[in-house]
Amino acid sequence: MKQLLRPPRLTPGARVAVVAPSGPVPEERLQAGLDVLRGWDLDPVAMPHVLGRHAELAYLAGSDAQRAADLQSAWCDPAVAAVLCARGGYGAQRMVDLLDWDAMRAAGPKVFAGFSDITVLHQAFATRLGLVTLYGPAAAGVDFLKNARAQEQLRATLFEPESVRTVTAVPPGGGVLVPGRARGVTLGGCLSLLVSDLGTPHALAGARDRLLLIEDVGESPYRLDRYLTQLLRTGWLDGVAGIVLGSWESCGPYEHVRAMLADRLGGLGVPVLEEFGFGHCDGALTIPFGSLAELDAGAGTLTFDEPALS
Repeated sequence: MKQLLRPPRLTPGARVAVVAPSGPVPEERLQAGLDVLRGWDLDPVAMPHVLGRHAELAYLAGSDAQRAADLQSAWCDPAVAAVLCARGGYGAQRMVDLLDWDAMRAAGPKVFAGFSDITVLHQAFATRLGLVTLYGPAAAGVDFLKNARAQEQLRATLFEPESVRTVTAVPPGGGVLVPGRARGVTLGGCLSLLVSDLGTPHALAGARDRLLLIEDVGESPYRLDRYLTQLLRTGWLDGVAGIVLGSWESCGPYEHVRAMLADRLGGLGVPVLEEFGFGHCDGALTIPFGSLAELDAGAGTLTFDEPALS
C-alpha cells in the first residue's frame, strides 16, 4: 500500500489558520497558542468562530455551519499553508458532512494537524483528499502550551520533518505487548471516534496491511473492550500489520487497561507496541497518518520511509 500525498513543509513566515471544529476554546489558551506559533516565526490567524459558542449546546464552538465554514475557508485560502486545530472535544462528526470536498481538493495539499475528536477529520482527509495529516497536539491545548517536548516535536515535524523520520517511544523503549516488526501505512487516532465513525461516508474501510495507532481518554476498561470488540467483530482489524498504543489517560489503573488490550489484541498475531507517548498525555508526540513506516516493537520505534512533509 502506497502512502498518501505529502503536503509541503512550512517555512518561516508561513501563514497558518487556527480552527475549532469541535469544542469551545478558552480565549487565554488560544492567545497563548498563537504566541507559541509566532515564536516559531509563523503568521497565525484565528478563524472567525474559534472562540464561538453554540447558542444552546455549550460543548460546541459555534454552530455546525460556522465550524465547517471556518475550516473550509481556511483550507481554500491560497495564502494559508497549514490548518491547525485549537482543540478536540466533541463536534467534528456534526460538521464533517457540511464540507465541500471538491473545493477543498481543488485548493491543493497543505498541512492539517489535530488530535482526539479530530480523528474524524483525519479519516475524511485520507479518504476524500488522499492526504497525509498530523495527529498531534492542539494549538490551544493545555498539554501543548505547558510542554516543551510536545512543542518541539510538532515544530520539527512542520519545519524539518526529516529530523523526526524515526519516532521513539516516550519513555524510550515503551512496552512490548507482542514482539516483532511490521510495515504499513499509518492510520488511527482516538479509539472511540474510530468506532463512532464506522459506516459513515468518510471512514476508512479497515486497517488491512496498515499500522494502526490508537489511544483514548476517560474511557473505562470495559468501554475500551467494547470498542475493540466492535472493530474485531466488524472485520475492521482483519489483516492489520501492526499496532501502536498511545496514552489511556483517566481510563483506570493501567494494569487493568493493559490486561484488556492484551486480551483483545494479543491474538491477532501482529506486533503490538504500548505506551508510545502520543494522544492525551504530557509531551505528546506528533504522528503522521497516511505515511509508510516500519514498526519495531522491540526497539520502541516507528521509522517512516520518507519525511511526513515534502
